[in-house]
Amino acid sequence: MIVVPATLAHAQHEGHQMPAPETGATTWTWTIDANVFFGVNIQDRKFRDFTAWESQNWLMVSGARGVGGGIFSATTMLSLEPFTMQDLGSPQVFQTGETFQNAPLVDYQHPHDLLMEIGTDYRRAAGPVTVLAGLYVVGEPTFGPPVFMHRPSAANNPQVPLSHHHLDSTHITPGVIRGGVQAGAWRMEGSWFRGREPDENRTDLDLGALDSVAGRVAWAHAGWSAQASAAHLTQPERLSPYDANQLSASFGYTRGGDVRPYSWMAAFGQKREVHGKFEAFMIEGTINVTRPDAFYVRGEIVDKDILDAGFHPNFFHVHRQSRVGALTLGYVRDFLRSRFGRVGAGADVTGYRTPANLDDSYGRPFSYHVFLRYSAH
Repeated sequence: MIVVPATLAHAQHEGHQMPAPETGATTWTWTIDANVFFGVNIQDRKFRDFTAWESQNWLMVSGARGVGGGIFSATTMLSLEPFTMQDLGSPQVFQTGETFQNAPLVDYQHPHDLLMEIGTDYRRAAGPVTVLAGLYVVGEPTFGPPVFMHRPSAANNPQVPLSHHHLDSTHITPGVIRGGVQAGAWRMEGSWFRGREPDENRTDLDLGALDSVAGRVAWAHAGWSAQASAAHLTQPERLSPYDANQLSASFGYTRGGDVRPYSWMAAFGQKREVHGKFEAFMIEGTINVTRPDAFYVRGEIVDKDILDAGFHPNFFHVHRQSRVGALTLGYVRDFLRSRFGRVGAGADVTGYRTPANLDDSYGRPFSYHVFLRYSAH
């Protein structure tokens, strides 16, 4: 058995490609990717302040081996957030997406499901190209940039982006069939999946008919990466009986090594719903100024429908949009490093731009995190 260094675990999840063993090898190659944050979350806003002790966490284990002239891989990803967060979720100013007790979540980030991913991939060379195929009980369709929890540019930040539901919220989808081809630095892929978001029961499987599609073109070379993708989702929101289309594009760079490694990514997402078009712009990055010391930043501009969240069954109306902004600055210092991972402590602060139609309710909010972190990247 071989355990692959953690930096390769990131590369695996970004392209759903395992570190490649020899195609004839019968020995499994394993990767482990984990992050565990525990700390205090303080949200300071007009009329309502929130303080929560909580843990954001996930563990992904992947194995690969040669089969039939190609490479077979299996992946499982778990999160204990159903037990380490309150049922309502993590307080977060201006965050939206999914439901609690049959009402739309506003100012909270929902916990992730216990089973975040389980499935298999197979890749095999066919002349000048490599053919890709995947089958997932729970997995990620071919839409959007790498999900925030596996982006090197976001690895130090415990807070979910406000643009999550514009860019990468489909990463926990019950039922996914994927396929594509790769030639050199280019990859073209498509997927067929169930478009509905997970329900409020974070420990079950929300299986159902596959009714949605997505396609993505991606490029990666020498640390640079880019993607453009589109998806048609069948009734993704539980409280809104309408289909939606989504578009996404991203571009970034990651430099590894021992001398000031850094990573950044810029992304755009658009949701086209019956209520209108909602857009998100995001740029984030992290840099190790010394081996144990890292700074991170995230800036976002995101369209939200906070004033009219949910579905009104007796009449149709266009949801009023609120274009919010957020800027996060943070720092993490590792005080323990070993081959089993890193343990550190960190803190961040986020300031927000409040649009005029939310000013009376929110004022000028700020949020703060102070945390311990274990990482097996």
